[in-house]
Amino acid sequence: MRVLLARQDNVGDVLLAGPAVRAVAARADEVVLLCGPRGRAAADLLPGVDRVVEWCAPWIDPDHVAVDPADIDRVIRELRGFDRALILTSFHQSPLPLALLLRLAGTPWIGGISEDYPGSLLDLRHRPDTDVPEPLRMLALAADAGFPAPADTRLRVREPLPRTDHLTGGPGYVVVHPGTSVPARAWPPENCAEAVRLLAAAGNRVVVTGHGDEKELTALIAGEDGLDLGGRTTLPELAAVLAGARAAVAGNTGPAHLAAAVGTPVVSLFAPTVPAARWAPFGVPVALLGEQAAPCRDSRARVCPVKGHPCLAGVEAGEVAAAVESVAGEVDAR
Repeated sequence: MRVLLARQDNVGDVLLAGPAVRAVAARADEVVLLCGPRGRAAADLLPGVDRVVEWCAPWIDPDHVAVDPADIDRVIRELRGFDRALILTSFHQSPLPLALLLRLAGTPWIGGISEDYPGSLLDLRHRPDTDVPEPLRMLALAADAGFPAPADTRLRVREPLPRTDHLTGGPGYVVVHPGTSVPARAWPPENCAEAVRLLAAAGNRVVVTGHGDEKELTALIAGEDGLDLGGRTTLPELAAVLAGARAAVAGNTGPAHLAAAVGTPVVSLFAPTVPAARWAPFGVPVALLGEQAAPCRDSRARVCPVKGHPCLAGVEAGEVAAAVESVAGEVDAR
């Protein structure tokens, strides 16, 4: 049985789909993951994926993507030959545009989560419980489609990961990842830099990570007390760096979920623009910081709509430093 799984948004979203991917892989002969360019690096890290198809879906990508009939025709051709398809989406996304393309490709059975009436586009219209963690939401869809959840439902990445001792000097440090995919989810840089100073003063080695376009930010945050790895790691290397950490400090962004996927506890600076019950790091010790009842709650805002960014600006560096010791201590006590 050849099964297509689709998760077409960002790195973190693709990582959260990992348990559902493994559930399907346990019973399928081949699993192909359809993802977007923003999530491709994460798709390559997922156990259970035999092949990745990358395509930027105009109804998913936050930037304006032109609808090109020739490109649509090409994708339909590439989607032919599957026995089943499961479309994995967030609560605010619809599976129906992709389901239509899959029908045009001749896919005989399609499942997805849909509030909208799907007509003949879905064979399985799954209706999930609300406010469950995203991995469990996707696992429930897979189970309804005949793919029971694996015994271990935590996030995972392919191993072995690359060695990164030459970058970090060995395990046992604290990772601080200050960047986020959207500004509304970012902790103020001055707070983050102070947290690095406090963590270092407490005897921690602090490693500051970031994408290539965040080098100025990571240099500012690292200062003289942290090791600046901004722009110096691929996603597999970042996974390895996170795997060597006692704890990771991050906002609601892909590296927080990557930390969870390698078993590292997370201090989550979580802006409530989306529900933490669904999107907090999954399956590891987590300290959730941030005012979850702030006015931006459930707004899905990309830029903070409230003056002063109150949900995260009020989180003090000392709280973060204390939370690091708390979540790291949970692992040490096991």
